[in-house]
Amino acid sequence: MCGIVGAVAQRNIVEILVEGLKRLEYRGYDSAGVAVKQDNEIKRTRKVGKVSELVGALKAEPIDGFSGIAHTRWATHGEPTEDNAHPHFSNDKIAVVHNGIIENHEPLREALIKEGYQFSSETDSEVIAHLIEKERKTSSSLMEAVLSAVKQLDGAYGTVVMSMDDPDELVVARSGSPLVVGKGIGEMFIASDQLALLPVTREFIFLEEGEVASIGLRDVKIIDRNGNAVEREFEESTIQHDAGDKGTYKHFMLKEIFEQPSAITNTLEGRLNEESVIIESFGNRAPELLKKIQAVQIVACGTSYHAAMVAKYWIESIANIPCLVEIASEYRYRKSVVLPNALFITISQSGETADTLAALRLGKEKGFLASLTICNVPGSSLVRESDMAFMTRAGAEIGVASTKAFTTQLTGLLMLATAIAQAQESISKEDIASIVEELKHIPGQTTQILELAKRIELDAEDFVEKSHCLFLGRGDLYPIAMEGALKLKEISYIHAEAYAAGELKHGPLALIDHEMPIVVVANNDDLIEKLKSNMEEVRARGGQIYVYADEKCDIKGSDNLKVVKCQSGGNYTSAIILTIPLQLLSYYVAVMRGTDVDQPRNLAKSVTVE
Repeated sequence: MCGIVGAVAQRNIVEILVEGLKRLEYRGYDSAGVAVKQDNEIKRTRKVGKVSELVGALKAEPIDGFSGIAHTRWATHGEPTEDNAHPHFSNDKIAVVHNGIIENHEPLREALIKEGYQFSSETDSEVIAHLIEKERKTSSSLMEAVLSAVKQLDGAYGTVVMSMDDPDELVVARSGSPLVVGKGIGEMFIASDQLALLPVTREFIFLEEGEVASIGLRDVKIIDRNGNAVEREFEESTIQHDAGDKGTYKHFMLKEIFEQPSAITNTLEGRLNEESVIIESFGNRAPELLKKIQAVQIVACGTSYHAAMVAKYWIESIANIPCLVEIASEYRYRKSVVLPNALFITISQSGETADTLAALRLGKEKGFLASLTICNVPGSSLVRESDMAFMTRAGAEIGVASTKAFTTQLTGLLMLATAIAQAQESISKEDIASIVEELKHIPGQTTQILELAKRIELDAEDFVEKSHCLFLGRGDLYPIAMEGALKLKEISYIHAEAYAAGELKHGPLALIDHEMPIVVVANNDDLIEKLKSNMEEVRARGGQIYVYADEKCDIKGSDNLKVVKCQSGGNYTSAIILTIPLQLLSYYVAVMRGTDVDQPRNLAKSVTVE
């Protein structure tokens, strides 16, 4: 979502700030702004739209300074306008950028107005600037003022504060929204994501929940929410970031679809023996903990939730233990029952998804046996706060619509189901060896699926003028159908929904006519005959069906039944393999409809607010 970059240096830092914003563009945003200290005042430039608009404004009227802050905003309060764009000021003395949502902003605003403060935006964020300016009048330092101010805030915030009266200093505070400090030579940086700072540093400190920090030219002072000093060393990052290079691909999404064979290879590398999963891949304590667990609770959001739903089928089938799956935003706000000796699993590409992170913290209070995260970003909040972490190694994913992050999550979850069964000796060594063999073949099979891209592009032409679409699947392919529907609606803006095929007679058949395309994913399993019967129900009502099926499925094409046969996966890996045709279909439909594929409207890559 919103991106933050800040710097304190002995050189002009405007280009560094803007470059940092460019590296965060993939998150999604609607406006951008920058503020720097210049000639004893704070200069600010803000623009609605892309960072390129901000760059143009800065070329027309340059500003420069040795300390400053910058921001890309994803609207939560107030429409995308220049007045609502960050940074926000208070009496030209305090400048603030903020990620998150201040839930008690209305009473704070009312109280501040009564004290004479004037608001120029509709945002919740502006109250932070005025509150800090007020507290600074009676505080001994900017850090003390910020600590006093944030104690009055309810909600989530990652905020960076710059004061005209406090040279060579930025103060940052974190509650819910991530912030990272980077160290250069005689200069310091702050960002909401370390990817923004990789051109200038690889040494980082991650702020923890409730911490406030003062950032100077050469040092960082950190205190907790109670004002106690915190000691933490900088760590060197090994993360790679190729966000600026689409190579020969038209969009990042297409590039990332075609990166899946290598991404899955990276997920598997060093984690499989000849005939078993290396259980320590899930953490040093995994052999001991996986042997003890009697149940699994998974929480996730969006695409990661669909991965969790597939994992439920696998864990219960392979490991023979109950698996509960819930959307994180629902789990955290209801009373739930913790099963004995249950493992709490979170899934997130970024590791900073606000609802999932809050659910983890709740889960730790509830007394689960242990927590495990399936994540793609080392050093993220979920990784740091979980007992165990499995890194998917997908590499930086820039397109908002997740592709390689999803298939690597699925790969890791199938490994986990197998590891649990292995630790508990609940299935035979021969069955474990068979699943491991399936896993080893995924990269090659995904490569062969990608060779069908041109064929799938032809199918996409039939969807361009459609307004609605229905996706169907059975068993572990039902969540894959859900993911296919999500992809189509995310980037093509076609209304799409998914059903378990057996549910057709319980409502969805009422929608079927010649204007409603039906997409079916099919595996050659015990449910194939029932699925074929479901398709006949659709054909009898004039629906046009598009089937993406395991090559062993006995499904023949006809006038209103188009079939694409895909390289056979195994009993379990077909769910991973058959994801890819749906990604390609959505991509080509979106391109033909002329939408912004990589940054679809109203969406953000990393959802760090509720």
